[in-house]
Amino acid sequence: MRRSYDKEMMDLTGNSPDLLAEDLRNLRILNRYLRGARCVMLGLRLALGHETLKRMSVLDVGTGSADIPVAVLAWAKRRNVAAKIVCVEADPITARIAASQTKQLADIDIIQGDACAPPFSLRSFDFVVASQFLHHFSEAAIVDLLKQWAKLARRAIVIGDLVRHPVAYHGIRLLTKLTTHNVMTLTDAPLSVRRAFTFKEWRGLLRQADIGSVSMFSVFPFRMAAVVRLGDRR
Repeated sequence: MRRSYDKEMMDLTGNSPDLLAEDLRNLRILNRYLRGARCVMLGLRLALGHETLKRMSVLDVGTGSADIPVAVLAWAKRRNVAAKIVCVEADPITARIAASQTKQLADIDIIQGDACAPPFSLRSFDFVVASQFLHHFSEAAIVDLLKQWAKLARRAIVIGDLVRHPVAYHGIRLLTKLTTHNVMTLTDAPLSVRRAFTFKEWRGLLRQADIGSVSMFSVFPFRMAAVVRLGDRR
């Protein structure tokens, strides 16, 4: 299966707010049952190793409706780590939904802004997290994004994303047909798999960025987690 360069509906302008809101709800459900947040938690655990932190700061780029940051915050609290998470989302409707989803959580801030040019100073965060975000971009753009984010993180970039595979494509196509009538979900869920990379291709892109040592591992079902260690730059 070759990679697709077709744009997902989510990345286009002029979408109905109700259609987008329902799609984001569907994505939260899919993330819950297909373990979308697990990639990020495993990546953070690997990045920390045996180190015990009392606090950490995280920049979540392309946060969507912020279900991954909510899961990360809960994960940190279980480990007695005081986490502060800043979430960047370009789409204004999605950013408002993310703010509504996290309004009870003082340690999560939602900022409407461009994750390709985050408005932060150098080394502002311990970690930059990109969950199911990079597959939306071209290979060249991904390399550029990683280099930009490396300037913002002191410790590591943690990535969780999809792995392109025919079984994953047909599986999510069938699952969404059985569970929703939302045209955006029905279009974007299988297309996102086709836009993703194979495990080998992901490794090549991360190495091409040449920003730090890369650790990668597979996560069931058809996902990958990666940690790019930048060294201790505190």
